[in-house]
Amino acid sequence: MNTLEHTRYTIKIADSEEEFDQIFALNYHTFVEEIPQHEANAAKKLKDKFHENNTYVICKDGENIAGMIACCDKRPFSLDAKVAQLDSYLPPYKKLYEMRLLAVKEEYRHTRVTAMLFRALMKYLLANHADLAIISGTTRQLAMYEKLGFQPFYQRVGKPGAYYQPMYITEKDLRSARWQK
Repeated sequence: MNTLEHTRYTIKIADSEEEFDQIFALNYHTFVEEIPQHEANAAKKLKDKFHENNTYVICKDGENIAGMIACCDKRPFSLDAKVAQLDSYLPPYKKLYEMRLLAVKEEYRHTRVTAMLFRALMKYLLANHADLAIISGTTRQLAMYEKLGFQPFYQRVGKPGAYYQPMYITEKDLRSARWQK
């Protein structure tokens, strides 16, 4: 993926130790401090257990990461552990990706950062021949996910304070005009 410039922001694939360190800090803030999904630790860093297989699309404001979203095409996915017989709930596909870890720093949440991350990720998925993608969307943002074209396919998963809705998006919706801007 080429680096794309949009005003003051840069959208790119994370590729440096400094970027990964910021990803771990943002991951901690989002999924420990805001959404109590994981346990706190003194380092205030959270390295995803699927990190080695993840591709991170990041949005940078100068040298600082404003937001991120990850994807992976290697099984098992995180949803494989949450939804028994996951494939039985999905439409037919040839190449499946799981999208995870959408996190945007609070000061960037009412900007174009989230839209830019999703647009870049959709282009990445299509360039890598994805015809279906799944996500565990936080129940705090279901309206946003549905507006983007995601469809729920299973009951909510998670724990109190950290519930997620398994959802998918088809190739047709990946190719939708909303992503081509």
